[in-house]
Amino acid sequence: MSQKKVTIQEYITNKVKPVFDQLIARIVIEKPDDVYGWSINWLQKQQSGVQVEQHVHHDLSEEEEEEEEVVLEIKQQQKQQTRAAVSAEVYGDYNKKEDFKPRFIQKSEAQIERIKKRILNSFMFQALDEKDLNIVLGAMDEKKFQVGDIVIKQGDDGNELYVIDEGRLECYKKFTGLEEEKLLKTYIPGESFGELALLYNAPRAATIKAIEEVTTFALDRETFNNIVKFSAIKKREQMEEILNKIELLQSMDNYERLQLCDVLKEEKHKAGETIINEGEIGDRIYLIIEGELEAYWKGQSEKVYDYKPGDYFGELALLKNSPRQATVVAKTDVVLLYCDFNSFSRLMGPLEEVLKRNVERYEKYLQQ
Repeated sequence: MSQKKVTIQEYITNKVKPVFDQLIARIVIEKPDDVYGWSINWLQKQQSGVQVEQHVHHDLSEEEEEEEEVVLEIKQQQKQQTRAAVSAEVYGDYNKKEDFKPRFIQKSEAQIERIKKRILNSFMFQALDEKDLNIVLGAMDEKKFQVGDIVIKQGDDGNELYVIDEGRLECYKKFTGLEEEKLLKTYIPGESFGELALLYNAPRAATIKAIEEVTTFALDRETFNNIVKFSAIKKREQMEEILNKIELLQSMDNYERLQLCDVLKEEKHKAGETIINEGEIGDRIYLIIEGELEAYWKGQSEKVYDYKPGDYFGELALLKNSPRQATVVAKTDVVLLYCDFNSFSRLMGPLEEVLKRNVERYEKYLQQ
């Protein structure tokens, strides 16, 4: 190769490619309608060094994390395209199941039930049929950690994902230009982590440390790739599409929506069925995906509100720490997503201000 070609290649590799990798990652995350205009605006901001105001620094860090993960995915895909055999690690067809021999770790019936209870709380495993679910249960390995143990470390290769059975862990990330690691969130029993490295065949995006004695169930990469991965990607895309339609969640970024995917559960009701009753103790907030509902006060003698897809209800009990203020009945067949109050408050804390502003839509009835 001539010296001129070498110089051009070095320039592209060192100067051009990093900018375009970052730009493509932001486009994939933001999905603007006007790609040209958005890209020009983004490049101008990068050139002028426009900084986001201090009060949104936390959200910027989460965006940077997501951007970094997408860039890593792009780089990995580019590497794979240069190989003679195309790997199936990222979004492609995964290895044929008939060529896959899952690991099997003997467990007691009690262990199996504990694992099943935990993993079915995660959207990644909810789409599995009975056969695949049993394969995953057999492959899960119970692992314990002590206070201070580092379960996964940012930058390392990832070969397992973890579902938490007992104990809490903290998630830290080192951002470019910052000396100190930043605390992103605290994981509690029922949650999972480590799946991003397996989904995108990328290094660990953050460091997870045990802050209590912790018991987890670990799933290996091979079983994940062959049994869980395809349905997990499909389920995540479906959930993101649904959440994008909920007005309450419009202020969330993509990272926050992904966190919410893990704690939402779906339920269906027929027309005429009662979802919540006035006076009962409530512990869920509901998001409406399909169908219409009506809220009644004073034993269904007075209608308070009409709900449609994209609305939500059940928040009064959360905000006021009181029994349900109204009865909500399905006017048509409905599909709902629900989240328990603890998970909602922990993940969506800032949204409580939005909820408080919107309480006035039926507050006038409740003050009578």
